[in-house]
Amino acid sequence: MSNRDIELYRRVVEGDKKALESIYDQYEKLLYSFVIKLSGDQALAEEALQEVFIKIWTQKAHFDESKGKFSSWIVTITRYTAIDLIRKHKKQEVTLEDETDLPEDEAESTEDLVEWKERGSEIRQAVKKLSEEQKQMVDLFYFKGLSQSEIASHTELPLGTIKGRIRLALKHLKKHLSTQKGGVHDA
Repeated sequence: MSNRDIELYRRVVEGDKKALESIYDQYEKLLYSFVIKLSGDQALAEEALQEVFIKIWTQKAHFDESKGKFSSWIVTITRYTAIDLIRKHKKQEVTLEDETDLPEDEAESTEDLVEWKERGSEIRQAVKKLSEEQKQMVDLFYFKGLSQSEIASHTELPLGTIKGRIRLALKHLKKHLSTQKGGVHDA
């Protein structure tokens, strides 16, 4: 899948509209549902997708395969585009200032999210196994787009507690998902 994505992206850079259509067909449902979860707004989700694919087509967003997976990159572009639109429409205030507070070895959270979305039912089962506090953190941080400090303010918990719960939730989700796969790791 990853090599196919990279090849399609290279063709898009060369001006191949069919390759852009293929990427759109492959990622449209994932990205749309991601923005719906983030914003709760169907029109905004449609606008975000349109902007993401315009950025890809006009090469305002550049994929560098040495920095990670294509799927992670496209979700990251979508997330930032959606958050910009949310701010623009002033429907919800979202800041990203604390997003970099996670240690560097945990910076793959966007990649994790992409993989979780691709594995839908497995994810729902894994999330059900989290504690209520961890479920709340996953929902607020990943799906509502709140920063860690906003979650701390919203829940009236210390920022350190929020960071710990998010890290622990990620750890538990990874464990549950790897157990469901029978111990087989992704290539």
